[in-house]
Amino acid sequence: MTDGDGSTYRRFVDSLEQRDLLMVFATLGVVYVLFSVLVFNQGIGSVVSTLRLVTFLGLVYALTALALNLQWGYTGLFNIGVAGFMAVGVYTMGMVVRAPDASPPGLGLPLPVGILLGMVMAALVGLVAALPALRLRADYLAIVTLGLSEIIRFTLQSSTFNEFLIETFGIGTGGGSGMGMPQNPVRQIFYVDGSAGAGLTPIGEAVFAVTDEGTVLGMEYSISQQAIIEWSYVLVLAVFLILFYLLLDRIARSPFGRVLKAIREDEVVADSLGKNVRLFKIKVFMLGCALMGLAGILWQGSQGFVSPTPQFMPLLTFYVFIAVIIGGSGSNTGSILGGIVFAGILFEAPRRIGAGIRGQIEGVSSPSAFADALATLDPLVILAYTTDNIAPLQFMLLGLVLIFLMHRRPDGLLGHRMEAASAVDLSARRQPPAKNGGENDE
Repeated sequence: MTDGDGSTYRRFVDSLEQRDLLMVFATLGVVYVLFSVLVFNQGIGSVVSTLRLVTFLGLVYALTALALNLQWGYTGLFNIGVAGFMAVGVYTMGMVVRAPDASPPGLGLPLPVGILLGMVMAALVGLVAALPALRLRADYLAIVTLGLSEIIRFTLQSSTFNEFLIETFGIGTGGGSGMGMPQNPVRQIFYVDGSAGAGLTPIGEAVFAVTDEGTVLGMEYSISQQAIIEWSYVLVLAVFLILFYLLLDRIARSPFGRVLKAIREDEVVADSLGKNVRLFKIKVFMLGCALMGLAGILWQGSQGFVSPTPQFMPLLTFYVFIAVIIGGSGSNTGSILGGIVFAGILFEAPRRIGAGIRGQIEGVSSPSAFADALATLDPLVILAYTTDNIAPLQFMLLGLVLIFLMHRRPDGLLGHRMEAASAVDLSARRQPPAKNGGENDE
């Protein structure tokens, strides 16, 4: 390849990297093709359901990664309590909107009020954590937020705390038994009063009539009403993801965002320029926690049931961190790409591939230990053991991916992008061509 060709290729790659929307859709398209191939032999309905699940996971991880990117990527605040702040948002929303005669009881307020109060409560808990912790160094802040996250989880799991809330305020968390969540509001688009037994709305009748059954590529399909509702909720998540992205992009370009990046690069210099560094940290920490609470509501609050364990284990926080690391700390588009790549390729794909391989070797028994599998020297036995234990082996895959990224791409997929600190574009402009081949006129 000549230098000229190389220069053209480099310009093409640079241009592609700046087209954020194209990169997101291209990545999602690759994930769709992968999963379509994996489950195509199971029928169109299975393909639709699988793609819905992968899209859902990619969107919710992207939402949470964006919230974390505001704290860690923009300001350098090492928050390892993401799961705890998500739990605060979800449980607050649940206690606000549940009926007073339910078990556990709630306040019976409208869903938008519950969502707003969930975000406010997550922000207030973030304030409680920020006031003492932000006096500490980054590693101590990480320890404090991790400890607070576990305190929140064990408190929500406590039956004593549940009884105290019921006796004092007339609301409860359900303790270790968990708590039911309100039904998905998207159902009201298709069902009268949101209930399948109450009949269909005009939109529901039109949509379900088309998707009930048909033929694609010579294959008959029948998509259930529940699948349509779930895909509709995925579209709602996509709208929230766009709003998250626009909010963070607005913050990044504002004077507030430029101070955050200055704090991330050198806190002492930002303080010497007259900026109240501690106040800026508290503000962005509260805002990030509020967004984490909203992400938790959109994610775990949409599942119909919530429980402190296992839904809000510390492992969830580290999954979100991996998504941010993959995409690149400080890059909003990188957080979205990281969420899609993590959820689709690193989290869900190994499970699907393992299940597909195991289905082809059903007659092969799997030993109870890896050493026993190796001792047989039978590739099929080793493969059977591997596919039966694919979940724990995923941690090895994640570790290898992180090692590779730290070695080859320490800034992540898009972390290398440089954001201008100035509100005005000060980049050099290309000079207009000289007239008649001579020098430019002064």
